[in-house]
Amino acid sequence: MAGKKINRYSGIGGQAVLEGIMMKNKEQYAVAVRKPNGEIEVDVEAHHGVMHGSKLLQVPFVRGVFNFVDSLVLGMKCLNYSATFYEDEEMQETAADKAFNKLFKDKAESVFTGIVTVLSIILAIAIFMVLPYFISSLFEEYVRNASLMAIIEGVIRIFIFVMYVLLISLMKDIRRVYMYHGAEHKCINCIEKGRPLTVHNVMRSSKQHKRCGTSFLLFVMLVSVVLFFFIRVENPVYRVLIRIALVPVIAGISYEIIRLAGKSNNILVRIISAPGMWLQGLTTKEPDESMVEVAIAAVEAVFDWKAYLKETFGYEVDDSWMDDEAKAEDDDEQDADAEKAIGEEQSAETEQVSKEEQSAETEQVSGEENIVDKVKTSEDK
Repeated sequence: MAGKKINRYSGIGGQAVLEGIMMKNKEQYAVAVRKPNGEIEVDVEAHHGVMHGSKLLQVPFVRGVFNFVDSLVLGMKCLNYSATFYEDEEMQETAADKAFNKLFKDKAESVFTGIVTVLSIILAIAIFMVLPYFISSLFEEYVRNASLMAIIEGVIRIFIFVMYVLLISLMKDIRRVYMYHGAEHKCINCIEKGRPLTVHNVMRSSKQHKRCGTSFLLFVMLVSVVLFFFIRVENPVYRVLIRIALVPVIAGISYEIIRLAGKSNNILVRIISAPGMWLQGLTTKEPDESMVEVAIAAVEAVFDWKAYLKETFGYEVDDSWMDDEAKAEDDDEQDADAEKAIGEEQSAETEQVSKEEQSAETEQVSGEENIVDKVKTSEDK
């Protein structure tokens, strides 16, 4: 393997759902949910996007728009699926539900998901693209410089986004989703670091990942600041329209950045990814082992990680490596040896200091005795 450039990109991605995780590999995805009785339910299906088979999905800066829409649709579908395990049995179907199901029949769920997705996009554009413009326009009376106004609008946009992420992270239910989000990242990091996919190894892995959707959304905010700084119009109505019209362009550029970040680890990419990695401190929390088990179940349903490790890192996984207890004992022994070595080093340093202090005290006492002897000699004379 000497001199071989190892590509650690696995190609899998995922999303946290209610008490579970969705993992996607190419056109297959799996949703693993921890049911109220403690069992893990895994559902595997294929997902074909809106432009399935089109060559546009291979065109840079264009494919990102369709991939973004597909991810929203699939994410909403998986959230609805996971919620079915925790629906209140006492809730009765309303007249509106019956009418909706009667109207769309078998396609009712797909239509509902589509409507919710469209409304979510409209709401997001209104809050994060249009609202910052109207807030910044309040300063036009005091700020005459157009460039400074563009910067103020960008700062307001990023502030609103960060505050939104911060506030929803305080909700108890969202916190559990963020814990599953952390488990999703840990699984992918474990695989891409070349470690066997066990609970122990996953728990040791990082909960932050450069391909995270949080980082993507932050890139959207930052790219919008740059584009709106250079693309300006005087008419207030056109200003609003251009912010809406440029959303696909912003999404396409942000997608290419996040795609590059997931495949490269050079210093420039690390610098660009740093703000998103920092923001993931809010959107990912440390999971417990039961959550990691759900994440592993989702991964193994759509991804052959053993074959990936063999192809990428050049080794086959031995069954003995899957023993988490043995690994934990080895790690504990290594930690104990390290602590012992540190303790011995500290003891040696303490002993050395004690010897030096004793030597100094001896020298001081000897010096005082010499002074006393000299004084006595002088008195005798």
